[in-house]
Amino acid sequence: MTGFVTSGGDTSGLPFQPVEAHTDTLVAMSDETRPPGSVQVKILTVSDGVIEGTREDRSGAVLADRVEAEDWTLVARTACADGVNEVANALKDLASGFHGLIITTGGTGFGPRDLTPEGTSAVIDREAPGLAEAMRLTNPLGRLSRGIAGTISTTLIVNTPGSSAGCIECLEAVVDVVPHAVRLLNDNTDPHPSAG
Repeated sequence: MTGFVTSGGDTSGLPFQPVEAHTDTLVAMSDETRPPGSVQVKILTVSDGVIEGTREDRSGAVLADRVEAEDWTLVARTACADGVNEVANALKDLASGFHGLIITTGGTGFGPRDLTPEGTSAVIDREAPGLAEAMRLTNPLGRLSRGIAGTISTTLIVNTPGSSAGCIECLEAVVDVVPHAVRLLNDNTDPHPSAG
């Protein structure tokens, strides 16, 4: 996927449409279809700077590229401002009726507006601490991440850092187990993978 909303609001590439209840937020909708079993993915960039147009969404762009390289289906890419309510509302909207993975990028550090974990905690049904722990172990700087992982109904959510390198490292730490985890959210009879 090459189309996304840039800091200047460019929507070239794919068709875009507003997210329900977030008419100022645009979402890329892919027309491509993937083989059955492909993980459906939505990316949420959490950044005041991206929303204000003062920062380019680099982490969202590299995550979109990595998702496509995994041959997963990117069905939406959007952004919201930092803040507990902003993140919680965006995640509820994105997860409504969705079976797949939502990757957040940004807002996982120690800054006063870094509240993505709190917004995520407000809406998840269950935590998935093993995924968050694995993501933190990828790099010594991972110890500074407060990101969490969890589920809303049939949606898995993982929080990744806002840095381009950090979000990819975190995703790659769990990319091998995500398809199984997502399938289990809909069908508990999915065979357990062998450890080798």
